[in-house]
Amino acid sequence: MLGALCAASGAIALANRNGALARPHRRPSRHPITPRALRDSASLVHIDAARGFNHSSALLAFSALADSAVEHYRGSFENPAMYTPLVSATCSLVAGLHGGADRTPAAHSVRHAVYFTAAAAGVAGTAFHLYNVTKRPGGFSWHNLFYGAPLGAPMALLLSGALGAIGERLRNEPAVDPRLAGMPAGKALALAAGVGLAGTIAEVGLLHFRGAFQHRAMYAPVTIPPVAAAMLAHVALSAPREHWLTRVWLRVTAALGVVGTLFHARGIARSQGGWRNWSQNILGGPPLPAPPSFTALALAGLAALRLRETEDE
Repeated sequence: MLGALCAASGAIALANRNGALARPHRRPSRHPITPRALRDSASLVHIDAARGFNHSSALLAFSALADSAVEHYRGSFENPAMYTPLVSATCSLVAGLHGGADRTPAAHSVRHAVYFTAAAAGVAGTAFHLYNVTKRPGGFSWHNLFYGAPLGAPMALLLSGALGAIGERLRNEPAVDPRLAGMPAGKALALAAGVGLAGTIAEVGLLHFRGAFQHRAMYAPVTIPPVAAAMLAHVALSAPREHWLTRVWLRVTAALGVVGTLFHARGIARSQGGWRNWSQNILGGPPLPAPPSFTALALAGLAALRLRETEDE
């Protein structure tokens, strides 16, 4: 036994001299990379994307709440159903804020129910607004589209509920290779954000056309977001890889929502009486809550992009 130990010691010493063990001894890492660690890393992207959609849903709910409060106040809440979007949007806003702070990899049943209710309220609101437009003299015409109940306004509430529900659905998917609607989750989320942008662009384009594009800045919401929507469609349909230009363009689109709000505030200030007559000018001036919809959908697009870049097809 002693001879064997001596022989082994001699072999180790000889190997050290010959460089076979020349690599210095390293202290084992406290946090070795294990399959579980890799799954946890994937889960961070997975849950972060879901939280991003919760944040987007909350911002859209705030936009819908503020817009419906102003428009329905102007309509004197003639129909009791006009209180519905205020309640539904408030609940969706609270659910979005709660979900944005929640890192739990599982859907919350109450949030899920709130989101579905908000989406249903958005569909019902769109039907009510469509009825309001068609019952006017002349029926479905440009004049009634311009000055009747805005068809796109309830869509913000519908989008808030839809994006929130998608985020909750994503939480129930496995961290590795999550899927939605039978396709990779990142692809499905990118398509959803792109479709939401397309609907918002249509509404903004109609209202800015009514305003005859009297300021050159009014072209920005009908030129920048369409490119972002097309880029998201390309991200969804192409192979997963880094899309730095899409990320930059989505950030520009998000900034457009903030800049648009400032322009609308400027429009109110230029009305007779300015902000001193805010109670009248907010009702008749450009809608302050509308531009943040672009910010919300751009944030959803960024969340989808982060998830899409990690997928393997």
